[in-house]
Amino acid sequence: MIFFSSLASICNGKVLQQNREREIRDLLIDSRKTLLSDQALFFAISGERHDGHKFIPDLYAAGIRQFVVEHAVSLDLYPEANILLVNSSRAALQVLAEAHRKRFDIPIVGITGSNGKTIIKEWIFQLLAPDYKIVKNPGSYNSQVGVPLSVWQIQHYHQLGVFEAGISQPDEMERLEKVIRPTLGIFSNLGSAHDKGFINPEEKVREKLKLFHKVETLIYCSDNGLLKSEIEDQKIPAISWGFTSGGEYLVSQHKNKIEIQNHQSRFELLFPFTDKASVENALHCVILMLHLGYSIASIQTRISTLQAVPMRLELKQGINNCQVIDDSYNNDLGGLQISLDFLSGLQKKKKTLILSDILQTGLEDSALIIKIQEILAMSGVQRLIAIGPVLYRHQNQLLINGINSSFYKNTSEALSEIVWEEFAHEIILIKGARIFQFETIVARLQRRIHGTRIEIDLNKMAHNLNYFKSRLNPGVKIMVMVKAFAYGSGSEEVANLLQFHRVDYLGVAYTDEGVDLRKNQIGLPIMVMNPTEESFPLLLVNQLEPAIYSIGLLRAFIDFLQDQPCTVHLEVETGMHRLGLEEENLDELIQLLRENRNISIASIYSHLAGADESTHDEYSQAQFDRYQSSYKKISTALNSKPIKHILNSPGILRLPQLQMDMIRLGIGLYGINPTSDSVDQLQPVATLKTVISQIKKIKAGESVGYGRKGQPTHAITLATIAIGYADGFSRSFSRGAGQVLVKGKRAPVVGNVCMDMTMIDITGIDAKEGDDVIVFGEGLPIQEIAARINTIPYEILTNTSERVKRVFFAGSY
Repeated sequence: MIFFSSLASICNGKVLQQNREREIRDLLIDSRKTLLSDQALFFAISGERHDGHKFIPDLYAAGIRQFVVEHAVSLDLYPEANILLVNSSRAALQVLAEAHRKRFDIPIVGITGSNGKTIIKEWIFQLLAPDYKIVKNPGSYNSQVGVPLSVWQIQHYHQLGVFEAGISQPDEMERLEKVIRPTLGIFSNLGSAHDKGFINPEEKVREKLKLFHKVETLIYCSDNGLLKSEIEDQKIPAISWGFTSGGEYLVSQHKNKIEIQNHQSRFELLFPFTDKASVENALHCVILMLHLGYSIASIQTRISTLQAVPMRLELKQGINNCQVIDDSYNNDLGGLQISLDFLSGLQKKKKTLILSDILQTGLEDSALIIKIQEILAMSGVQRLIAIGPVLYRHQNQLLINGINSSFYKNTSEALSEIVWEEFAHEIILIKGARIFQFETIVARLQRRIHGTRIEIDLNKMAHNLNYFKSRLNPGVKIMVMVKAFAYGSGSEEVANLLQFHRVDYLGVAYTDEGVDLRKNQIGLPIMVMNPTEESFPLLLVNQLEPAIYSIGLLRAFIDFLQDQPCTVHLEVETGMHRLGLEEENLDELIQLLRENRNISIASIYSHLAGADESTHDEYSQAQFDRYQSSYKKISTALNSKPIKHILNSPGILRLPQLQMDMIRLGIGLYGINPTSDSVDQLQPVATLKTVISQIKKIKAGESVGYGRKGQPTHAITLATIAIGYADGFSRSFSRGAGQVLVKGKRAPVVGNVCMDMTMIDITGIDAKEGDDVIVFGEGLPIQEIAARINTIPYEILTNTSERVKRVFFAGSY
């Protein structure tokens, strides 16, 4: 752990103020982050267009209490803050990450090059995740600030790091090498990206190679003569491959068949793609796996399951039935071609390209325009909106038959002159360098965000977690269930909080839920309760642990594994009669597990059917006894002691005597008491809110809504709110069964709940259009609204649609 008091010596800074000692858990450089805590450290970075110091007041008001600054601030405005003064906040961030990196002795793969870094990184994760707990850059965090933020993620449980690093000018890589300290390296390729930042290609190669000055082995393609000669001149220990002679591995390609040979052997692999870029990226991964000792058979199995890596393209719903592809992150020639390829694969609608000047290509303007012209001519685009001084000056060269083109000097001019409402029924690719601020164009074209949201208080969630921890016997582990989108609360955010608090396990219902968590940097062990045969490859790739609940499932899994090692959980049937291995299956189970020692058993568990009610206590005890009998038989026969668990949230609260090695916490984490007993310590974490869209007066005798089911007997004030059954507000709330809270007062539902809207009676309530409405939360408990339609809080939470925006609140964890 690193504390604020040690920052001055680490970062060569001066403490301006220290209110009290605080641990540093999170590093922030972006004030827009919604997850804030007083154990976060904000680096106020002064840049060309933004000054992080401007956001310190807002961050302090939001609960941030630790800051690194580049100039003095008014200390009397921040009496509770710890503040460190440094010459450069960016350099301090790097040095702090460097100190953090030195605490861990694990292999680190460093990746650099002109293109393909992120794909190679993500594919290494997919390929090696079954064997290593891997930490990596989130997305494309490969910059001077992205790399230190990524390396800060390393924790004691990680076994391998994979970090990409990108530079645009000299001296940058030397700083990143100190942060990453790679033991292995991959140089993806050498292209034209960021050529302008360097005197010549030789300088760019030498600067990038600084990442690998201390590696044990560097993997690269020897087809590039400049790269090959520089690596040899610098005597960097390396393994090379290429399609021409000169590398340790000679490669040839025949469609998707890849033949690889060296002086010792020759073998073939079948790739799930044939395009040049993907093949080259995958070959870097293959050579790495060979270097790490993987067999050809294992490499083939894993390469076959490689999945496309979603990069910076995001398809959004736009106005007037448009679709918007937001690719405003990176704008180079290769990226433009990739984006247009993606666009061409979307069928039917008219295609529009909004393009900015392409920067840092190293080409003269005239040569660049010829390249753009060639790409556009083959693109299938029907309309071009070009923005930027270079495109504007060369517009005559970009007038292409079949493309309706318009040109603007800058983004402001385009925003003011274009009639945006005329865009309809088309696919719009927005491709612009960051300096052009195309996010303003995205905002014009994107459909209005849904006004309904569910607010999740992570402080209360942490409180509930600690409350359940307090009820456990010493040494009892905690598995937290984050299935069903974390009970409607948002799986990624909840899982990150749980990882922060070091729970022992996460549990999900289906494999794709676990895959999503892995994609979002969740490294905790994850049990999958209901795996399917189709999901077996994803289980291994993402290091997920399936629950085996039948002999048939076990046999299918054994056939799939082909002696590959894997960890599983066993669910035994004790009386729930849902999933589980029957007692008569245990002998066959034991025999199969004896024959397949590659399968290790992490836990054996069962599920109580009636832990929430005292009337079922005798049955719960009988289930527990049957479980103990089954566990003893299995563990004795296999000579092992897997983790034992049977208690869920109501069981933790009501049946503490049945605690064993681990408990499974579900709905209780969200502050909902699933028992009839009183538990005052739990704090509900979720508040579902919407807004009033319109208010109108309704006369007696007039009807409201579909089927004219709302027929007030007297004049009322009617409000239409922006929530319906498509959002999870059930039609069962129709005609007065449901109530909401407006200005602290109850307002009943009038007529039938519609798909996207609901009408309520706000007579006598001083409300206006745009006011918030509480669907459930403080003053209107979820238990009450569930009881109104004869259901349970579980259903209300999990039915809340994913189109409802999740907003998270947090202070000190």
